[in-house]
Amino acid sequence: MAKAYMVVTYRSLSNPAALDAYAKLAGPAVQAQGGRFLVRGMPAKTYEAGMKERTVVVEFDSMEKAMAAYEGPAYRKALDALGKNAAVRDMRLVEGVA
Repeated sequence: MAKAYMVVTYRSLSNPAALDAYAKLAGPAVQAQGGRFLVRGMPAKTYEAGMKERTVVVEFDSMEKAMAAYEGPAYRKALDALGKNAAVRDMRLVEGVA
């Protein structure tokens, strides 16, 4: 079974306090579904159309686990803490190649 990856890039952040509140809830919610944070922070270098904004990559054992993490009530609570206007993000769930 192929692993799955949650890839999040932030386009802008207007409320750092909301991001902090979100992170306190999101980390445990993702880890409860077996998520392992591989990348969490600012890029060291960007190329092409890359933006120098926060990037997060989380590995899961399966797409089912990744979807359960995002769709679960604990992560929904984290999203509520982030709010609608605190950040503009791009999130994808991508299946691994092996």
